[in-house]
Amino acid sequence: MKASRRHFLALAGSAVAAPALLREGYAQAPQVTLRMHHFLPAVSNGHAKFLAPWAKKVEAESGGRIKIDIFPSMQLGGTPPQLYDQARDGVVDLVWTLPGNTPGRFPNIEVFELPFVPHRKAIVNSKALQEFSEAHLKEEFREVHPICFWAHDHGLVHANKPVSKMEDLQGLKLRFPTRLAGEALRALGVSAIGMPIPQVPESLAQRVIDGCVIPWEVVPAVKVHELVKNHTEIPGSPTLYTATFILAMNRQKYEGLPSDLKAIIDKNSGQVAAEMAGKVWDEQAVIVSDLVRKRGNTIITLTEEEAARWRKATEPVVQNWVNTTRDGGKLLEAARSLIAKYDKAA
Repeated sequence: MKASRRHFLALAGSAVAAPALLREGYAQAPQVTLRMHHFLPAVSNGHAKFLAPWAKKVEAESGGRIKIDIFPSMQLGGTPPQLYDQARDGVVDLVWTLPGNTPGRFPNIEVFELPFVPHRKAIVNSKALQEFSEAHLKEEFREVHPICFWAHDHGLVHANKPVSKMEDLQGLKLRFPTRLAGEALRALGVSAIGMPIPQVPESLAQRVIDGCVIPWEVVPAVKVHELVKNHTEIPGSPTLYTATFILAMNRQKYEGLPSDLKAIIDKNSGQVAAEMAGKVWDEQAVIVSDLVRKRGNTIITLTEEEAARWRKATEPVVQNWVNTTRDGGKLLEAARSLIAKYDKAA
């Protein structure tokens, strides 16, 4: 009986192990594992609808030889402004971050963040910025290997009181994401406060700020629609502001890849990735604005006349940037020309 029992257990064990052995035989073991780090939670659209699908696409096209592990919410330590340096120094292999988190460090990319320069649609901004990067940002981002650049759609004012005219902004404490967005808000009379996006929910809950400027896409991830009830849209294009993003890879890690794996990364870089990101932001703008409307929050759209007042009030911010940035006028002309190019193609 004991022998029969041992025989049965041996057969059972081999039957259980067989599928695992078969899987190992057919699966391609990862040759390279990359760690990606970013600042938003895993439930955010940026993570769930862009970064994770992008990573899976790279993994699939490499036949499993590349594996990308994503660490959201700064799980690997540090603060959002430190992400770029984490990629530069090889602390992590890939980062998604905002150049605007380190004000003044990347002056050329700021041209897309000037008030009333960016387009209303993320896909237009993203394609324009990606092409712009190839001519004007290589030196600025030489310490890393950029996978792609992109910029979000029109940013809105989200506040604990209705904002329908410039006078409503006076003294309002609003969080801003970039240096130039802060300058634009100050020009409009706002008490502008800079902070990384993960700090926004607690700051709103504790009344440290009265609101913030962010695009629709970010709203659910940081629960802004639950913490304020008023949302102000700026009509048409160009729009009040955008923020630029970079998906960057450690340069040494990229250069050390086998040529065929490097080709997989290249195939999923540049305009391919920028367009992929831009589509997510534009799609989510519609979905999230509908969600907020159904929740009963108030969505205000400025009149064309009022938007013109905001644009005039922020013109000195644009002129000051042009005057204080090397080749500022040429960079602004190039950015506007590329935005117009992709607007026509949209």
